Amino acid sequence: MATEKILIVDDDTNICELLRLYLEKEGYSTVIVNDGPGAVTAFQTEQPAITLLDIMLPGLDGWQVCREIRKTSNKPIIMITAKGETFDKVLGLELGADDYIVKPFEAKEVVARVKAVLRRTSASASETIKEVNFDKLSINLTNYELKVNGEQVDTPPKEMELIFHLASNPNRVFTRDQLLDEVWGFDYYGDSRTVDVHVKRLREKLEGVSDKWELKTVWGVGYKFETK
Repeated sequence: MATEKILIVDDDTNICELLRLYLEKEGYSTVIVNDGPGAVTAFQTEQPAITLLDIMLPGLDGWQVCREIRKTSNKPIIMITAKGETFDKVLGLELGADDYIVKPFEAKEVVARVKAVLRRTSASASETIKEVNFDKLSINLTNYELKVNGEQVDTPPKEMELIFHLASNPNRVFTRDQLLDEVWGFDYYGDSRTVDVHVKRLREKLEGVSDKWELKTVWGVGYKFETK
């Protein structure tokens, strides 16, 4: 049975109760908070394995809460967004969220996504060290550490998993759908924007570091980690 703690942040008490029932049925423990400032405090005191974070919150919105959490932690954040608000999804991902769920949602889908994130986290902890190294670049997926010129660069978990996947298969081209399937593990309903946002953030960290490799766009196809 699962024992991980999950922080649920939403000002809709009905949604909180629904998620609590489904998650606790699967063996998770839950902490519920209904406002932004309380979410930041609860994250620091409770140290949850995952945070389910609504965007529209009193006090501090979900974007601000995500920003605060990312100052001190790379633990997974799944943002909950209103249907059709693409801007919210993109901004959440740019701020370091690992996943997003659109309202209205099926509680079973939320549980499945939580399980998938925790599976990846526990698998990386129990397996042999996963690390790839290139000129001026070290990607360690076991410790979730990205180093550029020997200096650690703060990188959210999903970005780490994406760059590790690409760099572990140098010069291989991946379509956006392949990356969604192999890195995220979910059908994102053809929303390739998720991949694009993460690649954009990685490029900001890696652009111009070395002339021996490049995170490259293959127009009309997808992305590859090209070595020279």
